Amino acid sequence: MNYLAHILVSSEDDDIKIGNFIGDHIKGRIDQTDLSRYSPQMIQGMRLHREIDSFTDTHPIVHNSIARLQPRYHKFAGIVVDMFYDHLLAIHFDKFSATPLTLFSKQFYQLITERHNDIPPAMEGMVRSMIKRDWLSNYVHIEGIDWALKGIAQRTTFASGIENAAEDLQKDFEQYESEFLAFFPLLQQHCINWLQESNS
Repeated sequence: MNYLAHILVSSEDDDIKIGNFIGDHIKGRIDQTDLSRYSPQMIQGMRLHREIDSFTDTHPIVHNSIARLQPRYHKFAGIVVDMFYDHLLAIHFDKFSATPLTLFSKQFYQLITERHNDIPPAMEGMVRSMIKRDWLSNYVHIEGIDWALKGIAQRTTFASGIENAAEDLQKDFEQYESEFLAFFPLLQQHCINWLQESNS
């Protein structure tokens, strides 16, 4: 899953949200990494980030989405599906959150602005772009996903072709939408259960 999904399933705890948000930039095993600068709840957010990735990467519904793209995008198919699912989450946001997407996005931008000292330096440029271009709200538009995929393609070492993947989303939209709507409630509930168990 991509940023919007990770943030949404992080509960209302700001530390967990921040930890989940920066999770990709925390390398190595969490229990063998010096994370003393972070609060226990932020570290829990980092663990949640990895739990989300593991649950998503091994789920058969997600595998169906990836398989449709694999012949064209090979190892990048999972990245494309992450973006497709964030687009679909943005479209159906009111099904999964009581907060409208525009307000949810604004509140998160305010949080990461206030907590800029907790954001790794390597993420600072990305965070500025996220806020300036309103990534989260713009995921609702196919143009926003197209722009994001083109940005990822430019940063990859090898030619991936994913800059054109929005065409695949439009071509098989109903299939991706059906798979997303079947999968995301399962992910949401899994995260609720995981957070409850990790707090007990």
